[in-house]
Amino acid sequence: MPRFAANLTMLFTELPFLARFDAARRAGFQGVEILFPYDHDAEDIRCALDDCGLPLILFNTPPGDWASGERGHAALPGCKAEFDEALRLAFQYSRLLEPQFLHVMAGNAAGPEAASCFRDNLAALAVRNPDQDFLIEPLNPHDMPGYFLNDFNTAREILTVIGAPNLHLQFDAYHARRITGDVPGQWQASRDLVRHVQIAGYPGRHEPTGGEIDYPAFFAQLDADGYDGFVSAEYNPATATRDGLGWMQAASPRP
Repeated sequence: MPRFAANLTMLFTELPFLARFDAARRAGFQGVEILFPYDHDAEDIRCALDDCGLPLILFNTPPGDWASGERGHAALPGCKAEFDEALRLAFQYSRLLEPQFLHVMAGNAAGPEAASCFRDNLAALAVRNPDQDFLIEPLNPHDMPGYFLNDFNTAREILTVIGAPNLHLQFDAYHARRITGDVPGQWQASRDLVRHVQIAGYPGRHEPTGGEIDYPAFFAQLDADGYDGFVSAEYNPATATRDGLGWMQAASPRP
């Protein structure tokens, strides 16, 4: 079965942020990810990672002013300065935290000019930083209205056109279900481009159990297709995080 990671921005929120790393380890997760680490000191996060012994799988590039609606700048024409500043901060953290991936936030935009801007920025980023792997992720327009990258066909086209060996797809089954209604079909169409998977129940974005996504079948398909990356739990726990981890125990092979 897959190796599971915990998104520590969304899981274990009953604990202080730096205490969530060891809580993830004790719960049986094999890795962690963070949406945005920038409100915390990078050295404190590094210590928490070292203490728990889990790898940091990813975090996102800075979105800008989230409260005012900013969701990144990579696809925003005329925002090169903002995009460059976001990258400067992301790399400042990544040098110390050493994430496997950086997820590049596209931002709220639309149209051919935005598509060209996004492609150009991603291509340049991949070439300039050959030792860092990057991800892009389609986000559904219900949860993220106005976000540029809101469908899988566009994501696959961008990755294929650029063809960079360090630029990949982040496949979120919840978003795939909400965007297309067809998680297995989108996985089959995308699997050769995917390096990271995220999961949440649908509807509700709670634990990945029950609901309209057959996760046991999805996990079995990942195994059958030889997917060897992490599967990250990126959901809002219905109650305390530990109380809802039966899905992970059920998915783990018995000794």
